[in-house]
Formats: sequence, structure tokens, C-alpha cells
Amino acid sequence: MTPTPLTTSAFDLPDHLAAKADPALVAGDERHFAAVAETVEQTIAELPDRLDAVRRAPGGVGREALDRDAEVHRLTGRLRTLRRFGLDLCLGRIVAADGTEPVYIGRLGLTDGDGRRLLVDWRSPAAEPFFAATHADPMGLASRRRYRWTRGRIGDYWDEVFTADGLEGHAALDDQSAFIASLGANRSSRMRDVLGTIQADQDAVIRAGSRGALVVDGGPGTGKTVVALHRTAHLLYSDPRLGHRRGGVLFVGPHQPYLAYVADVLPSLGEEGVQTCTVRDLVAEGAGAAAEADPEVARLKSSAGLVRAIEKAVGIYEEPPTEGMAVETHWSDLWLSAEDWAQAFEAPEPGTPHNEAREQIWDELVAILMEKNDDETVSPELFRRSLMQNEELVTTLHRAWPMLEAAELVGDLWTVPAYLRLCAPWLGRDEVRALQRTDAQAWTVSDLPLLDAARRRLGDPEAARRKRRQAAAVAAERARMARVIDDLLAADDDGEGAVTMLRGRDLQDSLVDEGALPGADQDRLAGPFAHIVVDEAQELTDAEWQMLLQRCPSRSFTIVGDRAQARHGFTESWQERLERIGLDRIGLASLSINYRTPQEVMAEAEPVIRAVLPDANVPTSVRSSGVPVVHGSAAELDAVLDGWLAEHAEGIACVIGDPAFRATARVRSLTPELAKGLEFDLVVLVDPERFGEGVEGAVDRYVAMTRATQRLVVLTSS
Repeated sequence: MTPTPLTTSAFDLPDHLAAKADPALVAGDERHFAAVAETVEQTIAELPDRLDAVRRAPGGVGREALDRDAEVHRLTGRLRTLRRFGLDLCLGRIVAADGTEPVYIGRLGLTDGDGRRLLVDWRSPAAEPFFAATHADPMGLASRRRYRWTRGRIGDYWDEVFTADGLEGHAALDDQSAFIASLGANRSSRMRDVLGTIQADQDAVIRAGSRGALVVDGGPGTGKTVVALHRTAHLLYSDPRLGHRRGGVLFVGPHQPYLAYVADVLPSLGEEGVQTCTVRDLVAEGAGAAAEADPEVARLKSSAGLVRAIEKAVGIYEEPPTEGMAVETHWSDLWLSAEDWAQAFEAPEPGTPHNEAREQIWDELVAILMEKNDDETVSPELFRRSLMQNEELVTTLHRAWPMLEAAELVGDLWTVPAYLRLCAPWLGRDEVRALQRTDAQAWTVSDLPLLDAARRRLGDPEAARRKRRQAAAVAAERARMARVIDDLLAADDDGEGAVTMLRGRDLQDSLVDEGALPGADQDRLAGPFAHIVVDEAQELTDAEWQMLLQRCPSRSFTIVGDRAQARHGFTESWQERLERIGLDRIGLASLSINYRTPQEVMAEAEPVIRAVLPDANVPTSVRSSGVPVVHGSAAELDAVLDGWLAEHAEGIACVIGDPAFRATARVRSLTPELAKGLEFDLVVLVDPERFGEGVEGAVDRYVAMTRATQRLVVLTSS
């Protein structure tokens, strides 16, 4: 297929880079981009019809239904990505040392009508050298080119050569302009696209396997968040165990401003089915929960031991009656002994939530009493109905195994000292007293893991009722399908055609679409998930880790963090910490190159954290901004911001440490805690010494300082 020439060059290089526009350097790219543009246009025109055809096709059941849904998801995501990007689908190209044709790397794979591969998906093994090749290990490459796209056209490109042949007539060398320029580019309220500039150390982590827990430890600016997000997309592409229909991936961030900041990244990588949340979001009460005012209370509630006390708290409500009772039925009086009660209470399957288990106990009681009933003419359903009318039996069961609410169960721990001592006997009297409060349900962030554990242990009180309604709806639908089948068979002349296959029960059952029948709305964050990615993981308490472990039975985690940014200290190694909370297969990857923070800023930030954490993983910055850190008076805040805004038509600034400052469209106002994980062109710290003392204060100052990508200003009131 001969590509249609582009009406406009894909290259829009500024005057000072005119030498890079030499046809000897870019003519091959121009021809390739023409083919890409034509194929993208053609694919966008064809995909809606393919989608419609898949959607109109019979849904099927089981694996067929899953495959159909997966294909709809794939085609929809592909169409959305193609419409979102144009030629800038292409990240760059690699040329092998053996002289074969260049391979172009894209956000997704693209093949023309003749079967020629125009773009290789960035997540495929064939694309790995584009990200991972270094001069120490060129991975068979002669050269690599990365494009820097601006509004759909190439404003710069960066060539690297690994062999002498790679340089000759094929590359323009210029101090890594595209990459270095991208590091210092203006920020916005959303994380910018950095896929084309992912570095070898980051790519190695992105492509690592998903088995067990992988810790990605790195200081400020090392691209931990970039790695976490791109690793998420790569795992969903490369690991069939993690697909959306097999549990999928949960991405956990530190706070809502962070989630808003990174919201565009995964969709830009073609992944829109990933659930994202904060730890607060895992529990309904999280939105209104306050910070724990007493540090000692927060410490006590942060332990996994107190979370495990929930089991004891529930177990108190699961004791069978110790005395027998006479049970009246419409046919005879039956004796239900203490042994019968004990047998019934052992009926629930291990792991059955408390509130859902009561239905199983009732079924067992009915079976025990039915066996003692001598009248064999009584149907099981009639006998069950008779027992349900026995008020004494029902009341006794409800008292011995009551329906419980998570909020009431946890609230009782904080208002009934004897109950807390019984459930957590290791607590001292002073500790029990400290945990008590007047308002049982004045929820704090520290309560959330206990509420989550209680809700999981108790289950849904309405589950049994919904299950009965679902079973009734399925039975009614099966009866309706049976009538339809009878009508079809009656119309079959000889009774021996393919229609007779409808007599098979398996086929009859397959005609019933249980998914279309009434059911319960699922909690999308309840899990289980096949893999969980946790950013800023150094802040999680042991109790909060239990919330995540319960949602990931496979123990497959990506754990991203920096021990030096833990506000409450992190004295253990990652290995020690994670083994203590219940993980075993643990790998560690370290990122030590700071791509974001200028050397001038790190020179002032490093002593701040070293003073309290001498072994902090402080990364080495790769660039200098040429702008020194400025110190001044807090009275100059408005003048600093006005001057910067007048000088910079684009970019975003942040004031950290002045709660009275009102944010504007281009100037945020945050606490050090809420600034974590974000980045800004200009950061203004106001009275950083007031952030606190000890480790917490030093960490807050270090975090706040290292949010700057271009300029840092420190203002004090005296």
C-alpha cells in the first residue's frame, strides 16, 4: 500500500533546531507517519461497525459471555485511544545493529491493510529495547529516537546512538534536548504524558513480573508514581491472570488531590477499567472521618492486633444455647437439645460472614427437627413455614446469633470498657481508658480498618433475603423458558429435529440469563482483586494494610514508597515491615535518579532529611535549573506570586503552609501532607519551621521542598 502523503509535515521544529529538519534525518519518518495517518483514519472508520457487530452478536454464557465482553472492552478502548491521539500515537523508533528496517514504538500496536506492522505496542517484549537499552547494554540497537510532541506535531526529537554505524547519516546529536527539555517543561493540574521518556531504570520495574510483592523504593522525583501507573497498564496487557474479568487491578493513592492529578494517565494508556481509590474510600464512613486527635489512640488503633480483635467481638454473639427446648409444630411437639443447637451452630461453612451464616443455621435446625418429625406426609417447605411461625424458636435463635451492624459493633468497643477488655485482653487499663469516647460513632481515620474488618466479618444482613429473591426469580425464569420450549417442541413435526435438543437440562439452564435478573449492587472496591498497586505506601499503618490484604488473596502487590517520606517514621526495612503485616514473597527495586527536582533545590532539601534520617534514600538530580533557592519574608508572598505569574504564561504554582491563602486557577494552596505525590513549577513554603518538630516536621519540610520542578521560594514571618 502506498501511503497518502501528509498535507502537513509531522515535524514543526523551531528555528534553532532547523538542522534537525534535514530530509536525510526525517524523510523516512515522514513516509512512515503518512502510512500511520492513513491506517489510523481507516481503522477509526471501521471500528464502530465491528463494535456494533460484536454487541449485536448473541451474548452466550460462561466463557463465551466473558470473551464477548472482553472484546467489546478491547475494541472500545482502542477506538477511544485512536480518536484521542493522532500521529502522536508514535513514541519513537529503534534501529537494530543488524541494519534491519526501523521499528516504530506506539501507544498501541497498529498494522496496515497489507499486514505490515506500523507500530509496536509499547508494552510488548519487542518494544523493550526502546526503553531499556543503555550504552552499557544496547540490547542489539544501533540507535534510538524519541519524539517530543506538541499539539500533534513534533517540536523536537532526541537521538541516541550505540554503534558507530548508528550515527552515520541517521542521527542528530544535541545533548539530549527532548528528554532534558521535557523534565523542565511547565506543569499543569494533571500529570503530563511521559510515556515517551521512560528511562531504563524505570522500565525495568514496569516490566517486572506480578508474582508476590514488589517494593519500588525511591526518593522524590525518581518517577515512582510514573512507574506505578505504567506498571499497572503493562501488567494488564502482559499478564492474563490480571485481566478485568479475573479480578483486575486496584490502584490506591494517598489522597484525592493525587487521584485527580493522575486521573488522565491510565486512560491515555488505554486502561479505563482500573479501580482507583484512597484508603478512606474503602469504607463508607471514610468520607466523613476526622483525623485521630490523640497520637496514643492512633498508635493503638494502627496495630493489626486490634483489627484481629474484631473476630473475638463477633464470636461473643455466636454461642449456642446451653439448654434444650420443646418446639411446637402443627403436627407434633419436638425436643431440640443443647447438642442439637451446637450441631446447628457448626453448620456454616468456614469463612461464612456472621450475618449470612444464620440462614445456614436455620436450615440445619429445620433439617434436625424434620428428621425427628414422624409424619412423613409433611413436605419440607410446609414444615419450614410452620417452624417460622414458632415465635419462641425464632426468638431464641435471634438472641443466640443476632444480626449485627459493623458500626454498632465497633462503636461498642469505644463505649463499653468491659467489652473491649474481653475482646482485646492484652490492652492495659490505661489503654482501654484512652480508647473510650462519649460518641460511639464519631468516626476517625484510625477507626476505618476496624469498620472494614467488622463489615467483612459480619457480611450483609440482607444477603440471605436477596439470595432467596434471586433463587425465586431464576426459578420463575426457568419455568417461563420451559413453556417456550414446550411450544417449540409442539411445533416440531416429527419430534426428532434439532429442536428436541432443548429437552436437555444443561441447555435449558443456559437459556436463563441470571445476570439479567434482579441482584445486589456490588461494591466495586470490595474485591477480590488480582493485583493491588499502592503509592506512598510508607504511610500505611499495619491496620490499613489488613484492609488491602483482605482484598488481594493472591498477595500480588506493587508497593511504591520512600521510607524517608514517612511522616511518622519508618525505622524498619521494607522486608521487615511487610513480613510483619503478612506478606512473604517480597522483591525490592530501588530508584535513585531524580528526574524532577533541580540540583539547586535538592542541595537545600537533602540536609533537612539527613538531620533526622541519616540513611535516607536521597536521589541524585540529573539536571540544574540555574535558578537558586530564594529566601524572604512572608510579607512578600503576593509579590512573589504576582511576579512569577507575570513572567510565566503557563505552569502551576503551589503555596504550602499558609492556610489563609486562597487558591486560584494557577496557584494551589495545600498542606505538606496533601502535596505529597504532586509536582509544581513554583513552590512557595511559608514558615516551614512551623510544620512541626522531629521526624514528622522534617519529613513535611522535605516533601514540600521537593515538589518544585523549577523554582523554590522559602518565606518566613520573622
